[in-house]
Formats: sequence, structure tokens, C-alpha cells
Amino acid sequence: MLNCLSISNVVLIERLNLVFGRGLNILTGETGAGKSILMDALALALGARGDTGLVRHGTDMASVAAEFDSVPDSLRVILGENGIDCDNGVILRRTLSADGKGRAWVNDVPVSVKLLKQIGDTLVEIHGQFANHTLLNPATHRETLDLFACTNISGFAATVNDARNAYTRYHTAERELDRLRETLARSESEREFLAHNVAELQKLNPQPGEEDDLSARRAAIMDATKNTAILQDAIDALNPNGMSLESALFSAAHILERIHGDTNPYSSQIDQLYTIAQDVATVTDALKPTVADTDDIDEIEERLFAIRAAARKHRVLADALPAKLVEMESQLNAIENSDVELKKLTVAVKKYRAEFDTYANKLSEMRRVAADAMRTRILAELPDLKLGNADFMVDITDSVPSVHGIDNVVFMIKTNPGSPFAPLHASASGGELARFMLALRVVLVGADTSHTFVFDEVDTGISGATASAVGMRLNRLAQNSQAIVITHSAQVAGFADRHFRIAKSVTDDKTTTTVTEITDDARVNEIARIISGAEITPESVATAKTLIK
Repeated sequence: MLNCLSISNVVLIERLNLVFGRGLNILTGETGAGKSILMDALALALGARGDTGLVRHGTDMASVAAEFDSVPDSLRVILGENGIDCDNGVILRRTLSADGKGRAWVNDVPVSVKLLKQIGDTLVEIHGQFANHTLLNPATHRETLDLFACTNISGFAATVNDARNAYTRYHTAERELDRLRETLARSESEREFLAHNVAELQKLNPQPGEEDDLSARRAAIMDATKNTAILQDAIDALNPNGMSLESALFSAAHILERIHGDTNPYSSQIDQLYTIAQDVATVTDALKPTVADTDDIDEIEERLFAIRAAARKHRVLADALPAKLVEMESQLNAIENSDVELKKLTVAVKKYRAEFDTYANKLSEMRRVAADAMRTRILAELPDLKLGNADFMVDITDSVPSVHGIDNVVFMIKTNPGSPFAPLHASASGGELARFMLALRVVLVGADTSHTFVFDEVDTGISGATASAVGMRLNRLAQNSQAIVITHSAQVAGFADRHFRIAKSVTDDKTTTTVTEITDDARVNEIARIISGAEITPESVATAKTLIK
């Protein structure tokens, strides 16, 4: 619902804040007071094309903001896709400078005018000069008929779901069948290639992590070989001239023991030589290299290089080779078992298509019943709206099968007897079309998800009972939503839940349009003015009170 419309520097409007409410909001005023300017401003906020003529003379920029307190589910999807939060409603804001440059925001997030218009069309449906109502777009007619059918045809919603699910099964199977046929078309050229590569990888049988393991083992063996050589060099250094160091020490100790005397003056040195000799022997034994696993190095390197070569060939990491093998085995198996799978899928597609046809035909029949009911309801509304010569029908034709069934739906009308039916968007314009759209909307009330309807020129060329019928229907439409109506009709104005008067004033050679909500006597006087013109009479006041009641 549109809560507030704020306008600055738009033509004759200097600054204006309009607060609307739920139900029927009526705007009236003398000709030339600025009613069309309000429509221009609202259309600008909703994403209409900007015109520099809207910028008030003597100012640099016009701006409009429209605040809504309710967000349809369809709009939440659009806002979410564009990163716009809408927990507290939606504010559309638009600026237009005198040089033609403009900017747009939704909840303070900068957006393109195209996105602003998409959002505006979802929130507000305008019937009049700047008509943007979705019902003029044939692409919305099937959905609109379905919404009507859901509330008027028993079991329709279930049939819609059945048809959608049946089509999904059919379409999924058909895509699988197409994929298999494509596979078969290239199977002969791929069979030999796949068979060779599958056999090659099966023989290699690579395992996840095997490349790292083999590489680590190869590095360990190569390190062990190098270390064996180093240890041997150390041992050779302890055996100068072919004699081990410990043997030389033992020999020196034995020689020193042969010295004669009461005591051997070198006994302590002899003990040290024996100790050192034993230590050297221990060290030498410890330095003897272990036998390296050099016998496996060739085998390890051969497998490692084979795995890496296979990874390069298939353009994957070595660890992905097992998955690649599974993939190619699956492709080869599909080719080799294609005949069986082809027959199986062909049967499935035929079965699912038959199921879809059953539900789609049932859905189509129910749509035709709903179309007849809609036509009856709409035709019943037309005479009171001075459209007794008009006719309406729902044209249902065959379409390409989809989740929506097998129907194209277009709303058709004719305004004069003998003239052919024409699509809604190619029909009459102005007040005649606005009244017809009002009838259509009244019939659809409760099935539609829109919240705000704007009607301009809905009372063109009518008066008396017809105007009362229009006002009554506008009031019905607005009961569970919101309608904003610009009218010249006292009968229509009498049905208002809130009434606004548009006026134009001139001060200091400056012309300004103002809008004021009126109640009680002021409202009675405004309706009386519409009835009698400039001079308000007691009779027009009495009539105004009657119309308000």
C-alpha cells in the first residue's frame, strides 16, 4: 500500500507530502489545478521516462519519493536478487535535474531506472494516461485466469500442480533421451578411444595419494644411497694406509707394555690407548652403513613416472586419475549398453508424455470453464459502467508444452457491436478502457496480489447512475487493497474513504499547486462544488450529503 508520496519542485508543485490510507482515496479539484501533475510525479517515482519539463521553473532539480508499507512476495524475490533489504517496506526515490540527468534509489540503494520501473509495476497498477497495469500485457493473462480459476473452480490448483509435476518428469526424461542420442551419435568414434584409455588406466590402477607416497619413497631411497657413501668416506678416514685406527692403537699399547723396570712409567698412557682403541672400535661399528633399499628404486621410479604421464595425458591431477577412470568407465558402459538404455528411456518419455497430456488436457478444459465464468461475471458488470455494447472473451489457443500446460491465453474485447474482438492491449483507450479494466479488476478481486490501483479518467463521459456504479465498484475493489482515484464525478467522490482536494494558488507572481485532505463540511462543500460549479447552492449541499451517505 502507498503510504506517502513526497514531491519537490515538480512543475507547479513546490513541496508536497501526501499521506494516503487503505481503501478508496479520492482526489478532486478544478480543471487545471494540477491533477495531471500528481500523476506525472507518481509515474516518475515508479520508473516512467523522465522529462525535463517536469522540473519546476527556476529550480535545478525535481524529486519524488513513494513509500510503501507492504511488499508482495514476487517483489521480495526481485529485491533479494538485487541485494535490497525490504523488512520495513519499500521507498522508491527519483531525482531529475534540469539538464536531463536523473538518479533512482530503492531503500537508499542506487538502482537503474529499468529496475525501478520493474519494481514500480509490481507495486502499483495505473489505469490512465501512464497505464502500466500488468493486465495489458498478454504474458500475464494465463496467470490471471489461473488465479481466478483457483478461487472459482474446484480442484483447479491441484490440477495445476499435477500438470507441472508431470511436465517436469516428461521434460527431464526427454532431456536424458536427447543426451543419450547425442552420445550414440558420436559413440563409434569414441568407443575405441574410451576402451583404450579405460584399459590403460585399469592396468595402471592409480590410487589416491599414491603419487605423493611414491615420491616420498623415491626421495628416501636416494637420500639413503647418498648417506651410505658419506659413511663409507668417514670409515675410510678412520683406516689410514689400510690399517684401522683401533688396530694401530692396540699395537702401540702392546709395544709400550714391553718396557722393563719395576714399574712401567707409561702404564697410564697404555690404559688410555686401550680405552681410546675400544671407543674407536665402537664408533667405527656404529658408522657401518645399513643396506639401502636400492633394489626397489627402478620399480618405484617407473610407476611414479607412469602415473605422472597419465595425469598429463588426461589433463588432471594424479589424485584425480581414479575419478577419471570411473568417469570414462561410465561413458564406455553407457555406449556399450546404449541400446538397452535407449529403449528404456524411450518408453519412459512416452509414458510421461501421456501422463502430461492427460493432466494438460484436463487443465485446459478447466481453464475454458473458468474463462466462461469470468466472461459471465465481467459482462454482468459492463451495463452499469456504460459499456453495455462491449463484449469480452478469453481466447485460449494451443501452445508449446510447458510447466503451465498447453495453453496460450489472451484477453479479448470489443467495444462496439459488429466490430471484431481485439487483444486487450490493442483496444480502446482513456475512460472507456479504464472502466473496462475496473470491471475486470472487480471480478478478479481476491485473486490478485497487487495492493495499489490508480485510476485516472475513469469517469470520462459518464454521470448519474453510471458514475455511481463506477464509484461503488471502486469502493469494492479498494476494500482489501488500496485505490487512488482522480475524478470529476461527485457520485464517485461520495464513495471515498479519504478525500483530497487539489487547488492552485498564485502569490507573488508564483503559481503553486497544493493538495489538502478534507473532511466534514469541507468535503461536503467540495462535492457540492463539483455538482453545481462555482456557486454552491443549498440544493447541491443537500445532494452532496446524500452522496456521501
